[in-house]
Amino acid sequence: MKIFAVVGALALGAISGAVAMNRWMRQPQRVVERFHKLYHASAAQTFNNTYWLGVHTQKSPLDLWVFQELIYRIKPDVIVETGTYKGGSSYFYANICDLIGHGRIITVDIEDYPNKPKHPRITFLHSSSTAPDLVEKIKTMIQPGEKVMVFLDSDHRGPHVSEELRLYGPLVTPSSYLIVEDTHFNGHPVLPKHGPGPWEAVDQFLKDNPDFTPDRSQEKFLLTFNPRGFLLRK
Repeated sequence: MKIFAVVGALALGAISGAVAMNRWMRQPQRVVERFHKLYHASAAQTFNNTYWLGVHTQKSPLDLWVFQELIYRIKPDVIVETGTYKGGSSYFYANICDLIGHGRIITVDIEDYPNKPKHPRITFLHSSSTAPDLVEKIKTMIQPGEKVMVFLDSDHRGPHVSEELRLYGPLVTPSSYLIVEDTHFNGHPVLPKHGPGPWEAVDQFLKDNPDFTPDRSQEKFLLTFNPRGFLLRK
């Protein structure tokens, strides 16, 4: 009798577990958010341990894959990036441009980190991304009629991102993208105590700039550091 009781209890437990798992999997957004939080909390294993051809690249590989799809499709003449850090993402963009045989990268950071990768397609600039003279210099480096894509990934405080959006949004050409990174901060769904950041800056920017729209189709791999951050210029 004890054996039957044990078997019955195990069977009941298995059924209950299966029901609970089925209920959980019918809530995909909840699953995505939990994994997103786990991925971000495991930084030493995940985004702080991600490299492109040996260069530290502090990104989600799922976002990098989407970035290369956009670069291939749009074939921008110029990619402007704020927030160079160690140069991993600009190196990634340059290598994708090598493969398609087109494009150059202008990347800016207030810090000049050593040992950044050298590549003929990359121009490194050192300044605050919102300094007026820096923005004017970047404008002079873009020729009339060139297609421009912009990535914003520097200081993630709301006022700074808003200023970047104001300054760099006009550089983006129609049918190209203004990609605002780390909109997942301030509880969207990570770092709930961060305070207003990229997500909130995007909210205000979209109210004032109806020619941009979030392209949620670029979030197709479910986990993205940039929810509502892929802004398509109409």
